[in-house]
Amino acid sequence: MQGTKDGYLSADQRLTNMMQEYGQSLLHTCFLILHDAHAAEDAVQDTFLKAYRNLDRLRAASNEKAWLMTIAINTCRDYLRTAWLRRVDRRVPLDELPIAAPDSEPFDDTLTQAIMGLPRKLREALVIYYFHQITIAQTAEILGVTERVVGYRLKKAREALRDELKEWYYDEN
Repeated sequence: MQGTKDGYLSADQRLTNMMQEYGQSLLHTCFLILHDAHAAEDAVQDTFLKAYRNLDRLRAASNEKAWLMTIAINTCRDYLRTAWLRRVDRRVPLDELPIAAPDSEPFDDTLTQAIMGLPRKLREALVIYYFHQITIAQTAEILGVTERVVGYRLKKAREALRDELKEWYYDEN
């Protein structure tokens, strides 16, 4: 990384690095929470805008991911609170999605659909903990709840997914 002459990165450089490193995973997380690709893109942009404005609050690079995740989750929650998003069904039916190229292997979105079908609180905990591989303590901090609540939400999410996906993941041997 190239920084300023004293070895520190400028705010612009630091933001660029964060966008490159965490942009895709934040987009995936926001999509799973919002169920809408365009809203997820907007939420990620808003997340990075808020991060840029508050870079002085971030003390250690080791907390960067958790800090950005907190901003992203709160941004998604704000989006879900807006009246327009509550009244509009943002999900695109699978038959309206573009057809994959004939050479590609068919994509099985069963797991993604099952995760998106979970209640928001369970979905958030599951995505942060498993997808981003963040500890229960950090997940609790991001969500603003106790570690015990995170553990409970993860247990409930796993149970719901196990029930819904039991035929999907068992071999038919």
